[in-house]
Amino acid sequence: MNEQAMKLNRVAMERMAAGDLEGAETVLQQALGADRSSIGAWLNMAAVKRQRNDIDGAFGAIKEVLTLDGRNFHALLMSATMLERIGQQKPAAAAYGIALANAPPDRALDAPTLRVVQHGRDVHAKHTRDLGDFVRAEAADAARNCSAAGRRRVETFIDINLRTHPRPVQLPSDYFYPGLPAIEFWEREEFPWLSEFESATQPIQDDLAIALREDEGDFAPYIQYSEHMPLDQWRELNHSPRWSAYHFYRAGRPIEERCARFPATLAAMAKLPQAELPLRSPCAMFSVLKPHTRIPAHTGVANFRLVVHLPLVVPAGCRFRVGGETREWRLGEAWVFDDTIEHEAWNDGDEIRIMLICDVWNPQLSAEERFAIARVVAATDAYNGTVPGNHV
Repeated sequence: MNEQAMKLNRVAMERMAAGDLEGAETVLQQALGADRSSIGAWLNMAAVKRQRNDIDGAFGAIKEVLTLDGRNFHALLMSATMLERIGQQKPAAAAYGIALANAPPDRALDAPTLRVVQHGRDVHAKHTRDLGDFVRAEAADAARNCSAAGRRRVETFIDINLRTHPRPVQLPSDYFYPGLPAIEFWEREEFPWLSEFESATQPIQDDLAIALREDEGDFAPYIQYSEHMPLDQWRELNHSPRWSAYHFYRAGRPIEERCARFPATLAAMAKLPQAELPLRSPCAMFSVLKPHTRIPAHTGVANFRLVVHLPLVVPAGCRFRVGGETREWRLGEAWVFDDTIEHEAWNDGDEIRIMLICDVWNPQLSAEERFAIARVVAATDAYNGTVPGNHV
């Protein structure tokens, strides 16, 4: 905004404050004649036009603002309020959603604007609920004809399109295999071995009790980075016993003494299609999370394998989020999830939380693809001289 336009805009604001809307509009026309790129003058013009019930003129001024700055929050919010004012409820709700997506933090807003924002949230939330109810009712017959897994995908499809559930995105730190679906928690039907695996919960708990009693010193901090490495979200848990693990494999090879001592656990895992990659996998461990400890949001290394949790000790207050879905563990009830989708865990209880964690191949991979993946990873490690850790 040039200096003349700035002065004229200030004069117009004074006239607006005094209730002289006609005079303010005249001065704003002069300001825009001096500088048509003045966003402030166009916003004030929209406000004046709105107060003078010139709705077309107000929308025209807002259009000028959005031509200059397509994400201007104040213009987007004003557009939503005017659509609501003229009875365009559904377009207004959608416009509020766009404005809210571009809103600054609440603490940066003045009190009148914050009240409008809070109203916009209510309008948009009601619109989303009403739209969801309508869509679900219309699609109910079709969804009932789907399998359980299909019905779950339809439900998530609706939530994603309502923007109430984030799109699950795979973000493996190392290996991304194309064509595999991004599914947060997989359906049980995909894993015919899951029920038999769960039936071994008590024998595995017996093995765990022995390990806790006799091998307490072998439960090592799960996060073990050198201090010179970027620790990011892991700084608090690095080398901390608050999250520890008792591993059954090291660099993909069984730790013979532990495997021999706990045959029930190894027998249960033997029924699983564990990923097999030289020096990397299988992997399996007892994972211990101490009370009032949070595992921060993170992603795993490779999407060609999935992760299995079998809860063995689960106090109240334990939760687990993968992508947009949060669940509570239940003793002896396993699930399979994609750890390359952002996930995090909480133990807000007063006792330790323990589970058996292991990996399995993604069920959509053929035997030939599994073999080829293993060769690619092994060749990459060989060329780089990499000595991998315990996990893929």
